[in-house]
Amino acid sequence: MMISSAEYQQRRQKFMNAIGKGVAIFRSAPQAVMHNDVEYVYRQDSDFYYLTGFNESEAVAVFAPNHKEHQFILFVEPKDLAKEIWTGYRVGVEGAKEAYNADIVYPINELDQKLPEYLVTGDRIYYHLGRDAHFNEKIIYNWQRLVASYPKRGSGPVALEDSNFVLHPLRLVKSEAEIVMLKKAAEISVKAHQRAREFAQPGRYEYEIQAEIEHTFRLLGGDGMAYPSIVASGENACILHYIENNRKMEAGDLLLIDAGCCYGYYNGDITRTFPVDGEFTSQQKDIYQLVLSAQLQAIDQVKPGNTYNQYHDKAVEVLVEGLKELKLLNGDSKEIIDGKKYEPFYMHRTGHWLGLDVHDAGNYKQDSEKWTTFQAGHVVTVEPGIYISPYIKPVEGQPEIPDYWKGIGVRIEDDVLVTESGNEVLTIAVEK
Repeated sequence: MMISSAEYQQRRQKFMNAIGKGVAIFRSAPQAVMHNDVEYVYRQDSDFYYLTGFNESEAVAVFAPNHKEHQFILFVEPKDLAKEIWTGYRVGVEGAKEAYNADIVYPINELDQKLPEYLVTGDRIYYHLGRDAHFNEKIIYNWQRLVASYPKRGSGPVALEDSNFVLHPLRLVKSEAEIVMLKKAAEISVKAHQRAREFAQPGRYEYEIQAEIEHTFRLLGGDGMAYPSIVASGENACILHYIENNRKMEAGDLLLIDAGCCYGYYNGDITRTFPVDGEFTSQQKDIYQLVLSAQLQAIDQVKPGNTYNQYHDKAVEVLVEGLKELKLLNGDSKEIIDGKKYEPFYMHRTGHWLGLDVHDAGNYKQDSEKWTTFQAGHVVTVEPGIYISPYIKPVEGQPEIPDYWKGIGVRIEDDVLVTESGNEVLTIAVEK
C-alpha cells in the first residue's frame, strides 16, 4: 500500500517542470534527540519524503532540470558496517541509486565539492530556509558566491526563492495512491476510537485510554500516533492541546479524545466527545448537539467550487445562533461574528489540510482577499467545538456565564475528502 516508484518519479517531474530553469535543494530532517544520547524514532522531512521516498537522515536532494546529465541528485551517508551494527543498516550510495532512481548519488561528504556545479546551471535557487541554521548558511554562501561571480559568466542563479511556494500546491491535491494511504490511516484511527469508547468508564485514568488507542494503532499496522494523543476528561476538555492525560475520570465527566494514526507517513485526525458513564447532563447534551449541528452543516460546505473559508463561516454562524438560544451570547449575530465576541467559547478555525503532515502543506488563501477554492483531491479536517472554561471571561456586553455551564468542552472532528461531486467523510464510522 506504499507509494510506488513511478509516482515519486511523476512528482519529481511535475516539480522540475514547475521550477523551470531553477535548481532546488532539499535537506533531510535531522535525527532528533530525546535526551542525552537517546534518539527519537526517525521521521523524515515531509517535503524531502514527498519527492524522494528516502527515509534516512544526513541526506540532501538536488533537482537540476537544466543539467545535461543529472536532474535528480542525491547525497547520502555511505555504508559503514561498524556504525550500522549500532544504529541500523543504511541504503548507502550504490543502494540509493538503485532503489530511488536518482541520476547520480554521492556520499554526503562530497556535498560542498559537487553542489556548486549543479547550482550554476539554474537561474535561481529554490530552497526553504528551515531550522538547520548551519545548512541555511551553506546555501546562502553558495548563492552569494555565484551572484558575485555572475558578471564574469553571465549565467547562474541571481535569486533565492522559497521552494514551499512551488512544491506545496503540488502536495495539496492528493493522488489516488495518497487517498488510499489516508483512508488506511483513517480506518485504523476509527478502530482506535471505537476501542477507546468501549474501554472508557468512571474510575479509569486518561492515560489508560491513551494506552488502548496507541496500542490499537500499532496492533493494526500503523506507524504510531500522528500527534500526541489528547485524552481530556472534565475540565481538561477546555484545554485545546491538553496532553498530560493523567486525570482519573469520574461519573458525570465528558471525555474528549483527539487522536489519529500515522500510516506510511499519512495521517488520520479524529476527535470525539462522549460522557464517560454513558449519560449526558442536560447542559452537556445542549452543547454537544449544537457542536454536532455545526459540524454537519460545515461538512456540507466542503465541496468543489466552494472556498476554504465557507465551512468555517458556516460553523461559526451555527454556533453563534445556538449560543444565543442558550443565552450564552446576546445581540445581533453579525455584530457578534464581526466583533469575534464568540471567541471565549470558540477560538480556533474549523479545520486544516491533512496529508503527510497533520497540519498539511498548502495555502489557505491565494492572496489577502481570495481564499483557496476546493477541488477534488483536497483533504481537510472539520472540527468545530465549544469550550466553556472554568475561567472563562465573556467580552464586554455579553452575559456572565452561570456556573452550571463551566467546565464543559466539546469538539467533534472528521477527515473529509473533496470528490468530483461533493465529499466523502473518511472517518464516518466512529459513533457521534
